[in-house]
Amino acid sequence: MSGEAFPEEGAFLWPVRVYYEDTDAGGVVYHAGYLRFMERARTEWLRSFGLEQGRLAAGAGLAFVVTRVEIDFVAPARLDDALVVSVAVVRRRPASLEMVQSVRDEASGRLLVRARVRVAALDRGFRPTRVPEVLGERLAGLGPGGGAVS
Repeated sequence: MSGEAFPEEGAFLWPVRVYYEDTDAGGVVYHAGYLRFMERARTEWLRSFGLEQGRLAAGAGLAFVVTRVEIDFVAPARLDDALVVSVAVVRRRPASLEMVQSVRDEASGRLLVRARVRVAALDRGFRPTRVPEVLGERLAGLGPGGGAVS
């Protein structure tokens, strides 16, 4: 994954501030903290389509679960840093989405972390189910760099 280009133009962006609870004894973001930042960005990305995870689970019995993460840690973030987390869909299947995400320093734009994340849509019985139609419709119109769907 190290040499891959990650499409960010047109990607969904979510700001994050590094708090004390996100850091380790060395004062840098603990590696699992980046996964939380990316999860929050994906949740807010869904919300931008009018899809709230709690409502999807309660009403439609649908949950998005992470099935795969590939992550590169490029540079550290530190306490009080302002970050920007991106979300861009690169592949859509009937019951899953593959996304690329990055975490960058807000002030400099410096890349800190990049990841490829696959999420599956599951029903109440934890069986694969279709990605919600409203999301599929929105993703169908995305072009290169803005969450290209293949």
